[in-house]
Amino acid sequence: MGETVVVTDAWGWLTTGAHWTGEEGIGQRLAEHVYVSGAALLIAAALALPLGLWLGHLGRGGALAVNVSNVGRAIPVFAVLALFMVSPLRNAGYVPTVVALVLFAIPPLLTNAYVGMREVDRAAVRAARGMGMTGGQLFRQVELPLARPVVMAGVRSAAVQVVATATVAAMVGQGGLGRIITAGFATYDTARVVAGAVLVALLALLVEGVLVGVDRLIGRRAGPKRAGPKSAGPRRAEPRRARPINS
Repeated sequence: MGETVVVTDAWGWLTTGAHWTGEEGIGQRLAEHVYVSGAALLIAAALALPLGLWLGHLGRGGALAVNVSNVGRAIPVFAVLALFMVSPLRNAGYVPTVVALVLFAIPPLLTNAYVGMREVDRAAVRAARGMGMTGGQLFRQVELPLARPVVMAGVRSAAVQVVATATVAAMVGQGGLGRIITAGFATYDTARVVAGAVLVALLALLVEGVLVGVDRLIGRRAGPKRAGPKSAGPRRAEPRRARPINS
């Protein structure tokens, strides 16, 4: 019964028009959250994806890079933020939050990019080399299309984690949907806390859905090229050999 009341109160809080406007409104907090999460994800992707794809293409040094990047998983984002807030970066706006989220997003991006490239069918790679493809052609036309599902899975995982983790920015006085949750805790307003959590979850689901759609769109456009060297053209039919007639 108590849970029903909380859900009803949270719904009432969300559907109140006054809560969506102003500097403390949902619209402003949502814009801040999207800005911080998007900036962190773009920077992390620009750093991790080229490195992971390149190392996977070469097949050397990737395991070490992945293990080093995974050290970031053991470092709490809030601890990194706390360290930044006692450094000169504390007056740099959203820079501490973005940097902390970038460090958090790099491991899944780098790992999936490397693993996706290394899991490409080696027979397809050998066939492409046998056809005379250069390294760049092999990467663009064979390896990258075949590695795309694993790479995009890493992008989706990183995006959802970043959106969910960006709420900790509110704990060091910065913006985002986390401010709604912390304000609810400060005023013992359970409905506000639940409403903020629901908004974060819905945003994460929306980001996941958008990236799934992008992945499918890319897959449809790259579909004819996914076969790689096997789509080089029809094979000539060998003439049948005459069967000997037994006398």
